[in-house]
Amino acid sequence: MTTPQKEPHPGPLAGMRVLELAQIMAGPTCGMMLADMGADVIKVEKLPGGDDSRGYREPRVNGVSAPFMILNRNKRGIALNLKHASGRDILLRMVKNADVLTENYRRGTLEKLGLGYEVLKEVNPGLIYCSVSGYGRDGPYADKGGFDLIAQGFSGLMSITGEPGGPPVKTGNSIADINAGILAVVGILAAYAHKLKTGKGQVVDTSLMEAAIQQTYWHAAIYFATGQSVGPTGSAHLLTAPYQAFEASDGWINIGGANQANWERIAEVLGHPEWREDPRFKDNSMRMQNLQALTGDMAAVLRTRTRDEWIAAFDAAGVPVGPVNTIGEALSHPQTLARNMVVDLEHPQAGATKALGCPVHFSDTPTRITRHAPMLGEHSRELLREYDFSDAEIDRFVAEGVIEEV
Repeated sequence: MTTPQKEPHPGPLAGMRVLELAQIMAGPTCGMMLADMGADVIKVEKLPGGDDSRGYREPRVNGVSAPFMILNRNKRGIALNLKHASGRDILLRMVKNADVLTENYRRGTLEKLGLGYEVLKEVNPGLIYCSVSGYGRDGPYADKGGFDLIAQGFSGLMSITGEPGGPPVKTGNSIADINAGILAVVGILAAYAHKLKTGKGQVVDTSLMEAAIQQTYWHAAIYFATGQSVGPTGSAHLLTAPYQAFEASDGWINIGGANQANWERIAEVLGHPEWREDPRFKDNSMRMQNLQALTGDMAAVLRTRTRDEWIAAFDAAGVPVGPVNTIGEALSHPQTLARNMVVDLEHPQAGATKALGCPVHFSDTPTRITRHAPMLGEHSRELLREYDFSDAEIDRFVAEGVIEEV
């Protein structure tokens, strides 16, 4: 098991300090990735209760929220009542030497607490202030809250997900939340590069709505070219065929015939070389026009052998192919494990746990995951000491409900 280490982090962002006021998913995704790359991410949780994802009741591991743990490992945590004057003073002191602050409150919330960007930049002109909201900091929807489901519907994603003729379907994952967190990382790193050159901070502003719309490149291209909004295509591709999931005798596989050479190889592997010259299938345009006939003919053959047999045959022919895995199959696959995408951690309450690794790899400045997700207020005293608060002051903060500690 990995345990918290105090030696310098080897990652490329070692030395960056991030104050994470964001909660639930998008903002914590951002903070987690920054922490994996070496930033000292301090999770500033609200009181009472902390991050709302702590309240997600199921599943829990020895009473600890599994959703909270998966997104908040590698961070230190302080629980702080920002509605209390002393809580605001503590945060302002922390802001003085921070590089980044992330938040996902509704517009105006931090301003009402006296902690908006205009105040914070006076304390620290080099602060990068990253806001992840539902719709962005301006425009007619700027004051609306943000939720992944709502963003997927607004962006058009639900209109293109699912099977043709079916009802709107959201993606199985929280794609708007997760992508918004990744966009926040990109924006912060660009602003950090600017800060290293000029010393100046700035606001980085992204949203769930934009993170969802960004996922529609092919669909937007079709709309801009034709004025038509295409609907769902199941697992099939909008522009090329065959490129979708097919059922074998014991499970599903994906076959990627994204160009003519691959299609010709597919026809050979399926034992129907004559399909290469069939007028219905001879080129991509004709295959798209006759997609139902194409997939029907292929499906009849593919159901005759097992998933592994077909994968071996297509691999041997150089055709892009892969299994449609369950989450468990994906997370236990040797390739996933070889890339360190599953890591072991020890949590003081939950015990032995696992988390997803960092998907970005560096040759000289490796990522490292050494900390479990913090207990509520786990590092409150440790952090306040770093900011030159005395133990007597910290004791008073605890007694007054300004902070909470484990």
